[in-house]
Amino acid sequence: MIAVIQRVSESSVKIEGKIKAQIGLGLMILVGIEEADGPEDIEWLSKKIVNLRIFPDENEVMNRSLLEVNGEILLISQFTLHASTKKGNRPSYIKAAKPDIAIPIYEKMIVALETELGKSIGTGVFGADMKVSLINDGPVTIVMDTKNKV
Repeated sequence: MIAVIQRVSESSVKIEGKIKAQIGLGLMILVGIEEADGPEDIEWLSKKIVNLRIFPDENEVMNRSLLEVNGEILLISQFTLHASTKKGNRPSYIKAAKPDIAIPIYEKMIVALETELGKSIGTGVFGADMKVSLINDGPVTIVMDTKNKV
């Protein structure tokens, strides 16, 4: 599972011109799921995300977590994070999980993040054509891959 985590002052997702979800201070997360992903990936990533110390403290040092700043999460599925560009100019998405595998994992990731955060999160709709807006605060952007934990 690959996650692109962006610290935001605000973010939203629109589907067919209507806002599906929006957040203020928090994290907008793009998540790519592959067939090898399972419960251990979900648990590790959700705990890591809510505890990342990437929000400023009183001295403007990145020393506070999402939990400490009472931040929000917007989680968007994005299979293109698993694009392979090794051959030719057209990316291959062979590593990305098919919907029958990816959707249940995505739904479990939502539950895990809500449990770790202690409140509901915003989401997109799996497979939908979404328009995502954000104001990247910092900018702070972190990429995490559960297959590369060490």
